Amino acid sequence: MAMTAASPNHRPGFIVAHRAGNDLDHLRAAERLGAGLIEADVCLHRGRVEVRHLKSVGPLPIYWDQWYIANPFARRLQLHELLAATGADTQLMLDLKGGSRRLAHRVRAALVADGRTAVTVCARRWHLLETFADDAGVRTVHSVGSRRGLRRLLAERRRSGRRVAGVSIHARLLDPGTVRELQEATELVMTWPVSTLAHGRELLGWGVDGLITDVPHELAALFAGAAAGERRA
Repeated sequence: MAMTAASPNHRPGFIVAHRAGNDLDHLRAAERLGAGLIEADVCLHRGRVEVRHLKSVGPLPIYWDQWYIANPFARRLQLHELLAATGADTQLMLDLKGGSRRLAHRVRAALVADGRTAVTVCARRWHLLETFADDAGVRTVHSVGSRRGLRRLLAERRRSGRRVAGVSIHARLLDPGTVRELQEATELVMTWPVSTLAHGRELLGWGVDGLITDVPHELAALFAGAAAGERRA
């Protein structure tokens, strides 16, 4: 059962294990912990759908992230390998990196081939989510990292009159009023980064559903003793 907890306004919450799906050992640890969602970064490189947060330098075998340069000869985890290693009851959140529609189509094909019936797909480039519009088992999440993106999301909600399935938004953009607006605009509100119990409690109190964290073990105390039968992420 996934870890869930009720916030003071009775909206359930859950943990999203940030980047845990990028490494099979971390995946298994997050599964044992009972994270509601396990996030993995996926990108297209040389025709392969790789699972990694490391950036690449075009066709060159150079992988980096901020000040870190990875071993260029290390084998990269492939999406089909991640899917095969993931438990049937585990819910993944695949974060699409880049703006290529080819990536979205390749991810969709991998999900169909694996037969996975429930998965969350997140993207900063929202047009990629259109690829999954007709897939009943796929929940699409709009990633928002700026105030411009937040304004755009809320404006599209007002214009269309339709709620989006979910939003993943940077915590610096949130306050109680903004969370209320997002509750009207979306079916699910998740935020990152959350690294302390105090911050997690505050966000749950505002009505945030999912806490995206690099330290799920440290936030587990928020969900200790949650009532059985609360909804899964």
